[in-house]
Parts: sequence; C-alpha cells; structure tokens
Amino acid sequence: MQLNIRYYHFITYYKMGQLQERYKSYREPQKYMAQGVYPYFRAITSKQGTEVDMDGHHILMFGSNAYTGLTGDPRIIEAAKKALDKYGTGCAGSRFLNGTLDLHLQLEKELATFIGKDETLCFSTGFSVNQGVLAMVVGKGDYIICDDRDHASIVDGRRLSFARQLHYKHNDMADLERVLQTLPQEAVKLIVVDGVFSMEGDLCKLPEIIELKHKYNCSVMVDEAHGIGVFGRQGRGVCDYFGLTDEVDLIMGTFSKSMASIGGFIASDSDTINWLRHTCRTYIFSASNTPAATAAALEALHIIQQEPERIEKLWSVTRYALRRFKEEGFEIGDTESPIIPLYVHDVEKTFVVTALAYNAGVFINPVIPPACAPQDTLVRFALMATHTEEQVERGVQALKKIFKEQGIIK
Repeated sequence: MQLNIRYYHFITYYKMGQLQERYKSYREPQKYMAQGVYPYFRAITSKQGTEVDMDGHHILMFGSNAYTGLTGDPRIIEAAKKALDKYGTGCAGSRFLNGTLDLHLQLEKELATFIGKDETLCFSTGFSVNQGVLAMVVGKGDYIICDDRDHASIVDGRRLSFARQLHYKHNDMADLERVLQTLPQEAVKLIVVDGVFSMEGDLCKLPEIIELKHKYNCSVMVDEAHGIGVFGRQGRGVCDYFGLTDEVDLIMGTFSKSMASIGGFIASDSDTINWLRHTCRTYIFSASNTPAATAAALEALHIIQQEPERIEKLWSVTRYALRRFKEEGFEIGDTESPIIPLYVHDVEKTFVVTALAYNAGVFINPVIPPACAPQDTLVRFALMATHTEEQVERGVQALKKIFKEQGIIK
C-alpha cells in the first residue's frame, strides 16, 4: 500500500511537471513588461466614467464600452442597492432550480417588448449566451456560417456545436453566397454575425444577409452587444436600425456595455426560447445573475427608453470625433459607430502608442492578433454619451502628437 501511494504521488508530480514544462516558456507578456509598454490589467480606483483614476493618475477614458455613460448613474446605483436589501447578494443556484427571482422575470418580459421578440432568456454573462445558445440551436447535420471577424464568444460557441462550421470573408456578401451555394437547401443553416463589429466599429450588412437568408433557406442570429443603446429606435439595436427585427431569428445582447451592469440575453420566438430554457447548458448549469446586477440592468433599460437625448448626445460627440480624426489624417477604416479604430499596422508600435497615450493621460485599447490580422493592428477609441467635445479634442491632440512621433501619420 505504501509503495502504491508513493507511486501515485510520483506520477501526479510527473504529470504536473509536464504541464508546467509546457507553459514555462510563455514569456510574451514579460517581454512587453520589460519594455515598459504592457497595457493590460491596470487597476481603476474610481467609478467608470469619461475620466477615471488609475495608478494615482487622473486619465481620460476612451477604452470603455459604456456607450450610454450610465455606469455611475445614481438611479442605477440606487436600484442595485434596493435589490441588495430585498434579495441579498446572490441567488445560490441556477435559474433552472432555485435561482429565479421575480426580478429576472420582469427584466426578461421588458426586454422582449423592447427588442421586439416573443420572449427572452437572461444569462449571467454575454459570453455564456453565445457559448450556450450556439451549442444547442444547431447540431449534427446542420451548418453554422460566421463572419471572419465575429466575436470570440461566437467562435467558442460554434466550436461546442456538432454542426459543421463555415465562415466567410468579413462583410463580403459574395463570399457568403459562395458558401451558401454549396449547402443543402433542406439543411438547417444558421448565419451568425455581429451587428456592430467590436474592434473596427463597422456594421454587418444585414439587409443583404436577410436577402440571402430567403434565397438559400437560412436562419440568422445577430449579436447586438455593441448595438443596443446605440442604434435603432430608443437604442433597440442594429436589427431595429435596419427595420429587420422580424426577419432575424435570434437576437443576442449584453448588459455590460450600454446597460451598465453584467449579464446577457437571447431573444427569439416562444418555441425556440422554450427549447433553450430547458436544454442550454450555460443557462441551466450556471448560477443566476445577482439581484443587484439584474436590478441595475432593468433600471438602465428604463433610462435608455426615457432619455432619447442620451443617444442623441452619443451620436453628436461621435460625429465630432470622426470628423476630427479624419481632419488630422488618422486612418479610421469603415467605422459607422462610436467605436473608432485608429490603425497602426504594427504590433510593437501598437503597444508603444498605447503606453505613450496612457502617459499623456489618455486611455485607449490596443488591438492585436488574434483580435485582428497582424497587418491590421490598431488602437480602439470609444465614445460615451457623457463625453464632451473638449475631452475628445484633448484626446485627438494627444494622439496626433504620438502618431506623428511614431511615423504613423504625417
């Protein structure tokens, strides 16, 4: 017995050693740390807003997804506090069993009306929506067709499905049709696409996708993570913006951006939601969203609908920023949203630009592979409804100086 125990410990140690051996050579982050340009995991010591405190510095925030600027709104904070007082800090279980609150049901009902679908299901994260839904709505003998630049959560979701996985060149409708032409007419074919592409800021070509849907007997799912609170009537998203909500079979959204909370949802017809409610593993085997987060998302939904001027302000400051970056000679691609890519086209310079911007009091996000192709690296400049033109101008001037010094713009 003693010999067997020693042998077990030896084998266990040996296996752990193999795993450690595999990853000990991964030192890419340390390389950039040594150069003083490592841009990740910086601690914020204040509320998310247009200006934040980080590392003892007061800095302009152009790296947030809080498009509506609601993360520090006192009404949302108060709603979260009331939910804490009434329900406590957590639900201690999944929605499937003991973790459903009347608050969850209210949010789902109001979201369904807002989005324009029969029903919705709320998840604990937006990532788990795509991960779970795509694994369950299509299976063996079916097909998932994705845009090359779809979000990582879509990529991971399709990998979990038993459906055959196909893709087409970014926003290339001829290439999408080429793919669809090869597939059986009678098979289930799900086209999955971001409404707003999160790094480049451009929109999917939804009208053309819907035309192909009917031509080739497909279904369509749109990820509205960066569309809700930004596009459409009262911020209903890109599907509403194009007037095609009824033509889209599944609409996904998140609470972590315009809705000032955490979590996500899927909206669809009642039969599809009934299927997902009882089979989607990331829904029925995950603890339900906290009362505070649910109440915060619900209050944000109310404010977005009650204050259309908030979205108008977002677009006003976005138009100003787009114009100023173009005037100063930045390459911003095909963006049509508050997400403004400033192309660098060099991984090393992307990190350098991000670090120099931070030192100059401007927080931006570097975008490098695998989030983009190596030749398409960029820094991402994103707007909130609460940004002022004066703040944008400060950001433009700081980045103009840096980009010129680095030889990126003339």
